[in-house]
Amino acid sequence: MVSVLALVMLAIWLDLAFFWRGFWRCDVVLPENARAPAQWPSVTALVPARNEARTIAATVAMLAAQDYPGPFRIVVANDSSEDDTREAALAQADGNPAVRVIDARPLPEGWAGKVWALNEAAAAAGEPDYYWLTDADIVHRSGVLRKLVAAASANHLDLASELVRLRCRSLWEKLLVPAYFYYFALIHPFRAVADPKSRIAGAAGGSLLLKRSRLAAAGGFEAIRKEVIDDCALARAVKQSGGRIALGLARDSHSLRGYDGLSGFWAMIKRSAYSQLGFSLLLLAGTLACLALTFAGPPVIAVAAAAQRNLAGLAAAGLASFLMWWTYRPSVAHLNLSGAWALALPVASLFYGAMTLSSAFAHHFGRDNRWRGRNIVTK
Repeated sequence: MVSVLALVMLAIWLDLAFFWRGFWRCDVVLPENARAPAQWPSVTALVPARNEARTIAATVAMLAAQDYPGPFRIVVANDSSEDDTREAALAQADGNPAVRVIDARPLPEGWAGKVWALNEAAAAAGEPDYYWLTDADIVHRSGVLRKLVAAASANHLDLASELVRLRCRSLWEKLLVPAYFYYFALIHPFRAVADPKSRIAGAAGGSLLLKRSRLAAAGGFEAIRKEVIDDCALARAVKQSGGRIALGLARDSHSLRGYDGLSGFWAMIKRSAYSQLGFSLLLLAGTLACLALTFAGPPVIAVAAAAQRNLAGLAAAGLASFLMWWTYRPSVAHLNLSGAWALALPVASLFYGAMTLSSAFAHHFGRDNRWRGRNIVTK
């Protein structure tokens, strides 16, 4: 039995390492030096903000500092914040005609909060050529928008997105954040996302440049109004409508949000993990089994095989463990961590399994599932 499990794990890891679009390589970035368009299109940044008083000022300041050559405006949609988000955003808008702060209308039934705030911001944005969707806790260096627009224009993209860098300082962040990058790329291999022949679509809402006309063709924000994972749903809608999309890793955009303890990170995953599975108990069971077999299993089986002096099982499980470590190292290095943290993926997988299970419990048993001070409605 040990030998059979070891061989199954090895087959899985051989497939992931060499045949799943190189998802683990962390080398996919949007073109840095794409040819500038003959005329720079107009862009409006849409910033949904709920209870972001600690970060919104820095976010708006860095947006306003973009060295973009074309028409550029910023619309912050205050989504019924319970703190000083509105006041902090207004302070940044004072004296800057390019920055507008609006109060989103109360959240209607049937809409996810962030999608509604984006819809409200878009309604106030006029008719720019592109929307730049970004979160209220993300900061971008001055050349980011110029690069995004140049890459989109040169490659005829309707949606260009970058997965921004997350903070990785605390113990929990070092354990869980690299795995977040790794699993995201596993589910949405960047090369497959950019392939028009592939049905795989993905995007990252922290930095997402979207052609306004293509959004309209895809049904507008109303088409994804119920989606908790709004960025990937938007990418899917754009791709299904015939649009071209691309996704890369960001070098000059990062999140200000940190997770010093487990609870905050747990809440982030809990709010969306079961939604990612389409609220399917069958997919939940399969996901938990895959996390256990694929990520936690190889080192466990290797130890069991060693205890039984099963050399064939030890060799297969050992090689599977090596391939797991080898493919995970780029994600760890991307976040400037020691390669030793790559050995922690089996432990991280157990936490992700538990967080996914808690997401399903919240959905089926009405458990509290709050994010930004608002209960996430998934039914």
